Amino acid sequence: MTATGEHRGGAGSTTRGYWWWERRRSVALDVVLALLSALECALEGVKFAGDAGLPVPLGVVFGLLAGSVLLVRRRWPIAVVLVSIATTPAEMGFLMGLVGLYTLAASDIPRRITAVLMGMSLVGTFIVTYVRLRQSVSVHAGNFGPGDWYVPVLSLFMSLGLTAPPVLFGLYIGARRRLMESLRERADSLERELSLLADRAEERAEWARTEERTRIAREMHDVVAHRVSLMVVHAAALQAVAPKDPAKAVRNAALVGDMGRQALTELREMLGVLRTGDPMTARVAKVPLAAVGQAAAAAAAAAEDGPRLHEVEALVGQSRAAGMTVELSVDGEARPYAPEVEQTAYRVVQEALTNVHKHAAGAKTWVRLAHRGSEVAMQVENGPTDGVTADAGLPSGGNGLVGMRERVLGLGGVFVSGPTDAGGFRVSAVLPDQRAV
Repeated sequence: MTATGEHRGGAGSTTRGYWWWERRRSVALDVVLALLSALECALEGVKFAGDAGLPVPLGVVFGLLAGSVLLVRRRWPIAVVLVSIATTPAEMGFLMGLVGLYTLAASDIPRRITAVLMGMSLVGTFIVTYVRLRQSVSVHAGNFGPGDWYVPVLSLFMSLGLTAPPVLFGLYIGARRRLMESLRERADSLERELSLLADRAEERAEWARTEERTRIAREMHDVVAHRVSLMVVHAAALQAVAPKDPAKAVRNAALVGDMGRQALTELREMLGVLRTGDPMTARVAKVPLAAVGQAAAAAAAAAEDGPRLHEVEALVGQSRAAGMTVELSVDGEARPYAPEVEQTAYRVVQEALTNVHKHAAGAKTWVRLAHRGSEVAMQVENGPTDGVTADAGLPSGGNGLVGMRERVLGLGGVFVSGPTDAGGFRVSAVLPDQRAV
């Protein structure tokens, strides 16, 4: 099925199909054109019947049938043009010829077929016009004597005037229709791509928000678990030594206060980052990536002030003050690392010591740090519990080892943990030097 510019060019709403029509307006237009063409051919059929010596009713019927072919111009434009060419010698079907050529040029039929049919129509019109003009000039030769050029030139202009304009207009309408369809398809494609990009952006934003929440939760777990664990251990020791050694009880109480203040300070820093992200969270539905980017930048800025490797010695000292027997050894020459590497190494040691407080009261512990060429390694190993020191009864959420593994693997490191043959537990991690990379 072919289609003309009139067929698809309009932007009006379509209704259910009527055979090869898609709109009521198209049906009405083609019916009106077919009626006008049939009426024209019927009137011209009277003259044709007289010239051919045929009965007038036969000429009228022939004209009606020929003119009504215009009804199928959208479905079979080639047939309409062929009928108009066939009726050219009978000097009928001028409207049918004009509309047929226009429909043919505006359709999706190959241009070589359009050119051939246009040439046939042009030749047919030229021959008929030439014959009629020659007869007319012969009849009136006495009153009007034009040159030999008059009849062919006038015939050529008349034939061109009946074939070229409808073909050119049809080509224009067809090209315009195809351009509009191409633009519409491109607009639909761009709309789909934008929708996909928006969905992906929302997914990335949600993933970034989830990652940021996980990171903050991990930081809060490390801070609270370690500090509060030490506070509970000191509180238990304070309760035990208070009646016997008031001076030591006072020192333990001071340590508990210092640890509580340190925990509150670190929690305030993280809560400050969260509060900084509050107004951005309110706008995350509108600009998710921008909000997440600003929150991540704030979090990264906060990470610059996080703990460093040189603070591990103070961390070990706090555990010693809480009654743990812990030894620290450092191999290699200490040097600065990327902030995220130093913070992760510190948190691994911190969480490992916290686990010793929770699960191996009184156990001897070794903390080892090794500075290598392009990496830093840490290991925290504890022996079995001594069976004498009372368990502080610290709760365990099961998130410590998981958080350490996530931190180390997130930086491209290696993390191993598990029980030792001596009945203790070992946590080992190796982190690449991000600055060396």
